[in-house]
Amino acid sequence: MLSYQHAYHAGNLADLHKHALLASILAYLTAKPKPLSYLETHAGRGLYDLSSPEADKTGEAAAGITRALAENWLPADHPLCLALDAVRARHGASAYPGSPLIARHFLRPGDVAHLAELHPAEHEALAEIAGFAHLHRQDGFQMAQAICPPTPRRGLLLIDPSYEVKADYDAIPRQIAKLARKWNVGVIVLWYPILTDLRHAPMVEALRRNHPEALVSEVRFPPARPGHGMVGSGMVVLNPPYGLAEEALRIEALYDR
Repeated sequence: MLSYQHAYHAGNLADLHKHALLASILAYLTAKPKPLSYLETHAGRGLYDLSSPEADKTGEAAAGITRALAENWLPADHPLCLALDAVRARHGASAYPGSPLIARHFLRPGDVAHLAELHPAEHEALAEIAGFAHLHRQDGFQMAQAICPPTPRRGLLLIDPSYEVKADYDAIPRQIAKLARKWNVGVIVLWYPILTDLRHAPMVEALRRNHPEALVSEVRFPPARPGHGMVGSGMVVLNPPYGLAEEALRIEALYDR
């Protein structure tokens, strides 16, 4: 069983990049009165407490979302801020939404959500807050390949693995190629870490080559602690919605401060 627990990293600088773009995509998709499907391959527990011992131990949230809010990196009406405000109104001032609860903020009656999480403890925690979705305790790629193209056909798939399994870097371009063939109108979003050993680079190169029309957004930041290998965050978006490229540039500029 994989050991990764996002509670130590929730709300960090990578989450800020990922969730700001995810919320922007969802806000755009749900602005039109057409139903959609929302799928996640690696949902996690969906809700985090930034006052927890785990968050306090790493300090990553303090350097991420807490700093961003204090310094007004995002306007109050940014889709991520709206989702965060709604979650904190319900769960308390130290709550931070994972992508499932960000999605929940935007999804409407008639929209359909499918969330996969294999880790038993994370799946149990997810089940407590994700009554709006169909939950799948199985490999997320298997879930996505089985469901796509979903009904409704319009929608978004988020792929956000922990990358504990190094083979993911080789497998993901093939998985995405199959999904894109099955669901050619779907917005397919991949998050990946930018690493000092460049382990991610061949995967990103393959995705750029296979999907030249995709949006690729990357940000860099200092390592969370000495010797930590992650120094940035990347997103690949197939079928990016109108205006997302400009939003990505605005988010990327925040990391130059």
